[in-house]
Amino acid sequence: MPHRLSLGDARRIAVHAQLLDLPRPTDLIGTVERLTFLQIDPTAAIAPNADLVLWSRLGSTYDPTDLVTAVEHDHTLVETVAYIRSPQDVPAVIAEIRDAEQHPFMTEWLTANDSFRRDILAKLEAEGPLLSRDIPDTSVVPWPSTGWTNNRNITKMLEALALRGQVAIAGRKGRQRYFDLPERVYPAGLPTLTLEQAVVHRNERRLASLGIARATGTVMPGEGSYVGDAGEPAEIDGVTGTWRVHPAYLDLPAFEGRTALLSPFDRLIHDRVRAEQLFGFEYVLEMYKPKDQRRWGYFALPILHHDRLIGKLDALADRKTGVLTVNAVHEDVPFTKAMTAGVQREVRDLAAWLGLEVSGPAASATRGRR
Repeated sequence: MPHRLSLGDARRIAVHAQLLDLPRPTDLIGTVERLTFLQIDPTAAIAPNADLVLWSRLGSTYDPTDLVTAVEHDHTLVETVAYIRSPQDVPAVIAEIRDAEQHPFMTEWLTANDSFRRDILAKLEAEGPLLSRDIPDTSVVPWPSTGWTNNRNITKMLEALALRGQVAIAGRKGRQRYFDLPERVYPAGLPTLTLEQAVVHRNERRLASLGIARATGTVMPGEGSYVGDAGEPAEIDGVTGTWRVHPAYLDLPAFEGRTALLSPFDRLIHDRVRAEQLFGFEYVLEMYKPKDQRRWGYFALPILHHDRLIGKLDALADRKTGVLTVNAVHEDVPFTKAMTAGVQREVRDLAAWLGLEVSGPAASATRGRR
């Protein structure tokens, strides 16, 4: 029989699984292992996504240079295409790409450019790690695209090889990535998994990170939020359908919530349908919208208070002037004194962590449109 959960129970499981309750985690590596990955996104209206996600968990003790050290020097974490991960998840990520059915065009392009692939591997073996600009383009068939990747043959091949475990990302120079042979980057002894083993591993790890999730749903680009048969079935009062819940979270100790400002890419709200069903939270990242069509701001941060998502913070960091400008605090529900105090505290902590002064209505929550 499915577990029967109240909506509050489901919310608290989701918040706890994402390390957004109290006490805060204190270990960087352990935090990333629990979250399973950090999405790399170049937008830094406040801070890069990976850093903002870690600050939301670890607080102002988090130093972004510690993440660089873990990835580029210690290799206790590793960068894959678009994500930072625990090394334990790399074999499953590779197996899913390597063994899953590929788009026919990609298969044909890789086959036609096999000599290009071998040239890259030989170059890296002799001289790696290397930036993509240091690798000659010996492609036979160029990468055709109507977008920005048109004829970016080296980048496309390197990313294809990285996804299949034939090369690895070894570090960065600004936004440019160094590539090398995987045995020089990944820890020794990582297993080789079949596709079936990879799917089981990924579903179990994903559910441990999310706490409660749907088994299947609409497939979107990037990391999904569905967990297959992992965990145990559950039904949530007032929410249609069956969910999967991680059994370790069914008997939580007394929940102690806190206020947190979240990245727009945070996994608690990344699945917008799940956020609506569990939290009644509507959110759209509006940086791609014309200014006059935005309701919440260019890079509005969702606001968590205990087990509820209560609003959005419209703020931007200007490092040239040394100011964190708070344009508005949009209330999805009328803020209590505790909510207002929590938001004010987090804004001050965010500014202090960034080394900025706060400007704007940080001292009082101003109600905006939902």
